[in-house]
Amino acid sequence: MIARQPRANAPMTKTLTFLHTSPVHIATFDRLLAEMAPTIPTRHVVDEDLLRDARASGLTPEVARRIDKAILSAMAGGSAVVLCTCSTIGECAERAGRSAGHPVLRVDRAMAERAVAAGGRIVVAATLASTIAPTRELLLEVAHQAGRTVAITVALIEDAWPHFERGDNAGYRQAIAARLRDAAPTADAIVLAQASMADAAASCPDLPVPVLSSPRPGLEAAIRAYRASA
Repeated sequence: MIARQPRANAPMTKTLTFLHTSPVHIATFDRLLAEMAPTIPTRHVVDEDLLRDARASGLTPEVARRIDKAILSAMAGGSAVVLCTCSTIGECAERAGRSAGHPVLRVDRAMAERAVAAGGRIVVAATLASTIAPTRELLLEVAHQAGRTVAITVALIEDAWPHFERGDNAGYRQAIAARLRDAAPTADAIVLAQASMADAAASCPDLPVPVLSSPRPGLEAAIRAYRASA
């Protein structure tokens, strides 16, 4: 596990803590926070094994226990709010927060709310199969809360993931964008199920439906929660 300490100098400054399953997300969220709320102190916690084990075995009780431990550790380290940036483990992270009585947000919830508001036909695009079920369940939960009915179809783009693992960001974006073009005619909205997919939307700006990604709306929600806790 990798942890980056708060930017603020005060040792007990309450932080907005990010729980990541890949270190590549640190730069993405640091860049967005510098644009949106540069004075909020942050801490990044990275545990790549959580995603690896969830992909291999599912969200087992042991994986859930380790997510609980990560949330409790964030609380002990001075977290005011935790934002989980991994869609695969997001529901477990939210549940851990509820159990601990601590604000824990999953990065894709705000995106799901926008997708449901956009219309009844939603395409979930993912490059990891482990992300599909959590994203689908989240969309159905949000739709139920909104009193809406949605039809969800899946575009699994597994051939894109090796590009991401190699650090080939251009290849990753291009592989995703090609499938988004195929999916657009049957959708009212396309959801990019993983934070790592966010840049792919810029590769196909001419699509006739919204392509929704999670980092910006998820961070907006976390900033509101952080300010409310102050």
